[in-house]
Amino acid sequence: MTGLSDSIAHFVSGGLAVPDEAARIVRTGFIDAVATMIAGRNEPVVGIVQQFVAARLSAAREARVLFGAGRASAADAALINATAAHALDYDDVALGGHPSAVLVPAVLAEGERLGASGAEALRAYLVGYEVWAELLSREPDAYHLKGWHPTAVMGTVGAAAAVAHLHQLSPANCRNALAVAASMASGLVANFGTMTKPLHAGRAAAGAIEAVRLAAMGLTAAPDAFEHQAGFLAALSPKGRAERERAASGLGRQLRILDAGLSIKKYPMCYSAHRVIDALLDLAKAHDLKPQDVVHVDATIGEAQASMLRNHAPATGLEAKFSLEFAIASALVARKVGLAQLTDTFVAQAPLRELMGKVRIATVDTRCPIEPVFALNDRVVLELRDGRKLDSGEIRFARGNAKLPLREEELKAKFLDCVSGAERLDADRLYRVLNRLDEQESLRMLG
Repeated sequence: MTGLSDSIAHFVSGGLAVPDEAARIVRTGFIDAVATMIAGRNEPVVGIVQQFVAARLSAAREARVLFGAGRASAADAALINATAAHALDYDDVALGGHPSAVLVPAVLAEGERLGASGAEALRAYLVGYEVWAELLSREPDAYHLKGWHPTAVMGTVGAAAAVAHLHQLSPANCRNALAVAASMASGLVANFGTMTKPLHAGRAAAGAIEAVRLAAMGLTAAPDAFEHQAGFLAALSPKGRAERERAASGLGRQLRILDAGLSIKKYPMCYSAHRVIDALLDLAKAHDLKPQDVVHVDATIGEAQASMLRNHAPATGLEAKFSLEFAIASALVARKVGLAQLTDTFVAQAPLRELMGKVRIATVDTRCPIEPVFALNDRVVLELRDGRKLDSGEIRFARGNAKLPLREEELKAKFLDCVSGAERLDADRLYRVLNRLDEQESLRMLG
């Protein structure tokens, strides 16, 4: 193993022991991704992508679409399913992005085509997660502040690693597949709050499958695509601070998923707002706050978080998903920040818009060592008409964070709520099967 690309390829091609705790975390990722995938099935962006796939007139019926009766090629199924999983911005968070929304659809679609077992799918997810984490760790500068969406740029490569592992490719073919995926990777933060953001996840999952199949057919690529001076890491690091020379010799030895885990969202909004939402809901309940009680709301968050929460006067529910002003106003006006509030009608309400104008946002230049895209802490201070100031204090983790996880019953409740209304779907059975994924003989039995 002479370099970074070669060492990653050998890791992807080889075996990997899966500790029980890692398996539990990965099962959680599958459960949450399937839930949000089904919940997002009727979003306009998903309909558009389905029309796009149908227009290809592909005869392939390799994998299920949205756990329904429809089928498509594995790449097209991954494109639709990953777009759906990210369409509501309700999917899990880690590694600066949304790993399960990319990894799960790619692994399920290609795994179904290959007849992979649940244990093989779980292990492939873990391989993809670890490669994503390895590459992300090599750049000290926040990707979001440079305009890159890690779900798209890291997700394409991470999912390719997962799919290559499923295929049991040789190290040389793994290296080619990853290099092809690295050239496919793209996704801009400027598109947050539009239909294109969930398409990032869809294209990452589909591109991963395409990259692996091309490499398996003999397509060649650079043997040093990650470490080359004009390669993947250098291209994403304009300041040239990415660590490119060191081989990834530690991959698989100390699993990063055991440290970073997966954070499950309680609110269908950009995760950058969740700590503030928790604090506002707590303060509103504890002090029985009314919107008219509030003079100003001062929120302090990290710089990268603020760059994602870019819509300061959202006009639609989709734009509101990336607005801290909306999140704060919804928490105070409705005492909720859920799917029912993320509608164009609710966003247009006068009391909500009035409160949005009372929000002031400051940023702090600190970094969480676990989630570097976030500040070490967030904080909210409310100034009330009666002269009081209510201070949330430092908010370390959002509820549902890997360090403050949801209870089993909360995870199941979210799953059942997300899949409710899906036709011909036995929700309880699907939850049980996903929760025992590593015991399933074939992914074809999930339907």
